[in-house]
Amino acid sequence: MTLEILTSELLMPLRHGFFTRRGGASSGIFRGLNCGQGSSDQSEIVAINRARVAESVEVAPAQLITVNQVHSAEVVTVEGPLEVPPKADALVTDRPGLALAVLTADCQPVLFADAQAGVIGAAHAGWRGAMDGVLEATLGAMEALGADRGNIRAAIGPSISQAAYEVGQEFLEDFMADDPANSRFFAQGAVGKYQFDLPGFGLSRLRAAGVGEAEWIRQCTYSDPDRFFSYRRTTHAGEADYGRLISTIRL
Repeated sequence: MTLEILTSELLMPLRHGFFTRRGGASSGIFRGLNCGQGSSDQSEIVAINRARVAESVEVAPAQLITVNQVHSAEVVTVEGPLEVPPKADALVTDRPGLALAVLTADCQPVLFADAQAGVIGAAHAGWRGAMDGVLEATLGAMEALGADRGNIRAAIGPSISQAAYEVGQEFLEDFMADDPANSRFFAQGAVGKYQFDLPGFGLSRLRAAGVGEAEWIRQCTYSDPDRFFSYRRTTHAGEADYGRLISTIRL
């Protein structure tokens, strides 16, 4: 099966893609394109999957750059392949030939580009990272490389949608304590529960930070098991582990 790669018009003409799980070598609960080196999938199979992604964006596997994601606001400025991936949740570069990539399974994969300045970025933005400022930190790191915030375009890839993201009272209170205006990202759910709009929250943070344009490509990871891995769906199913989707951009 060939790879399925979703794209955003905002990031054209740069080579980029939000990869679905289709076209990979993994089997069982990881069936498809599992690119998560931290999963319990066979490391050799994950390497094959990542090599397929690298080939599709025309870089060597070592030039497909990822970090050790920890739900932080840390950003790495990449100048070449990383022998030991640092703990961070976003990457930026102005170097042609490097593909920046993040792994997700419900969290937001966000790809950034200032095509005019030749600066790109990629961020893994779950609710914690987004609240703590990983998106704004990525924009700041891009500016340090010469990007103009008003020229940056950002696209959010497949993420869990509000309809599938049920949370409790404590979660709501954390967001309200951070900013009472965050109430607009919550809808009433079952008794004592709420539905959280993660992509809406991400878009709001990006637009408030002054990006030129931003969009969510409107694909829900939870509701489409044939195309996407989902941590929450795996948890609800009682499965032992889950695959990770990859999203990448290069100059």
